[in-house]
Amino acid sequence: MSSKIFIIGLPRTGTTSICNSFLQLGYKTAHTAYTQQAITSADVIADTPVFSEYALLDEHFANSRFINLERDLTKWLPSIRQLLARMHTNLMRPDGGFNSHLKRCYFDVFGQYSLAELESDEYLTACYQRHQQQVADYFKRRTNQLLTLNVADSNSPQLLQQFLNTQQPISFKQLNMGGKVTAWNDIKHPDKVSSTRSGKIDKSLGYNHT
Repeated sequence: MSSKIFIIGLPRTGTTSICNSFLQLGYKTAHTAYTQQAITSADVIADTPVFSEYALLDEHFANSRFINLERDLTKWLPSIRQLLARMHTNLMRPDGGFNSHLKRCYFDVFGQYSLAELESDEYLTACYQRHQQQVADYFKRRTNQLLTLNVADSNSPQLLQQFLNTQQPISFKQLNMGGKVTAWNDIKHPDKVSSTRSGKIDKSLGYNHT
């Protein structure tokens, strides 16, 4: 299996911004991947399913590298709260809503949360910190495979250059500001990989056998 780069930061930590940067660097990039074709053809994959299933992907795609994203909690908390509140109905409904891969990953990280729980900074902070700790524990003996970034930090482009061993200029354009989550849909680029097959998903993504 060919090696890949998996961006395993949680939603609202800058995944769209860094995916856009990878497009500019010439990488085939998928922001979410719900078919075996998307998983196979992309060089870089972010968001669902990778933020919760990076260990399975690590086993399936040998010698891959991983980028975990951090964000100041004072900025992340209101942003993730708004997103999860907007997603709540379609996540929780048993008769449809979001696709099964997305639901599985969000439930893994955030649980089957109530709208009341979303009002709690403590609840959301615990989700964030648990993810960060799980990533740190998983990669503690293989730190060369993991880069941890805060895309808002001025030194992040240089850190990514070093991780990729490239001299190509890198910048992070702020996208999805003000609660928007549709910026990726608006990006037109030949290396952008579709997350679905004409709107349809695969039951199994090849690595998870579900």
